[in-house]
Amino acid sequence: MITFKDIFKKSFLQGFTRYDASPENVLIAFGIATLFSLYIFFAYRILTRKTFYSKTFNIALPALTVITTGIILTIQSNAVISLGMVGALSIVRFRTAIKEPMDLVFLFWAIATGIICGAGLGEIAVALAFVLTLFLVVLDRIPVGRAPKILIVSANGYDSEHSIIEAVQRHCKYYTVKSRSLAEGRSDLVIEVRTQNEAGLAKDIAALPCVISSSLLCHDGEVTY
Repeated sequence: MITFKDIFKKSFLQGFTRYDASPENVLIAFGIATLFSLYIFFAYRILTRKTFYSKTFNIALPALTVITTGIILTIQSNAVISLGMVGALSIVRFRTAIKEPMDLVFLFWAIATGIICGAGLGEIAVALAFVLTLFLVVLDRIPVGRAPKILIVSANGYDSEHSIIEAVQRHCKYYTVKSRSLAEGRSDLVIEVRTQNEAGLAKDIAALPCVISSSLLCHDGEVTY
């Protein structure tokens, strides 16, 4: 005698076995995922301009796309395996902190592409790659406020800050002292400046009798308006 429970169980399992996991379909899905993963690899290398390029992270992006595709194909092929995989993946913990927002964008892009390719929706992956690449390129070219520089000065005497600030004021409309350090008759200053004449500022600071050393560095942090 077939009960409602048997009918529900049978229909539930059949709903998860409709995907044709033939070798041809699996190879096609992995082939499409590989093409998109390579595209993400080169897009990350070109669009990111970090000082310290992480090759290992970039290699992990296409690998993550292919792995996600395999997971989605497995979940679609069998309900029992999918439930077991969900339980297995739930115990995985990733403790590596991602500090760059763009790294997080590419990481999510790689995972989303793997899910889309595993579901057999290659046209959506094409649209996502085109729109996201265009979006990133356009936003990267939009002009923003000029990033300030960081001026680091070491000088003799506790009263040397006054002459240093006077030299800064001659070249900068905007400046702010970020740090002061006084020890053993020396003053160490960290000043955020915005100037059109960087070479002139550096020369005037270095020419002060009280200055021991000075450095003008680029600042990649938040822009102060």
